[in-house]
Amino acid sequence: MAAAKCPVFPSASAFEMAKVLLVDDDPASRLTLQTVLRAGGYGVDTAASAAEAIAKMDAKEYSLILSDLHMESFESGLRVVAHARGLDYRPATAILSTWQPEQYEAAKMAGSMLIETENIPELLGQVAGMISDRATRRLSRSMRARN
Repeated sequence: MAAAKCPVFPSASAFEMAKVLLVDDDPASRLTLQTVLRAGGYGVDTAASAAEAIAKMDAKEYSLILSDLHMESFESGLRVVAHARGLDYRPATAILSTWQPEQYEAAKMAGSMLIETENIPELLGQVAGMISDRATRRLSRSMRARN
């Protein structure tokens, strides 16, 4: 008798590193955060502009998009988040920030989570939480679709 595929146990691919797209025009910030995220166990691709990020999101599926708010223009980060939210694979999204009140207001208006980069353990906890929440939502949708 052939073994049936059990929906309770995840496939081997479920244990691969979650893929994160980190978008920041500042090379030092990008490299530092990339290193921190990789040390936290994530597969990380980077982009230095909104256009580069959008091209990467269209070519590859990511679990999480982390974008700086201000890059080539004031609203570049919001464009990245808006594009990510329109994708079929629905990545989690967040705006990265060094604490500045106007960034908090812009992120709040866009309905996006704001992650402050100064507290590394908190940053990694927020990243893990967003990826976990996304996985839970995807599993719920998948289970509803089967019924």
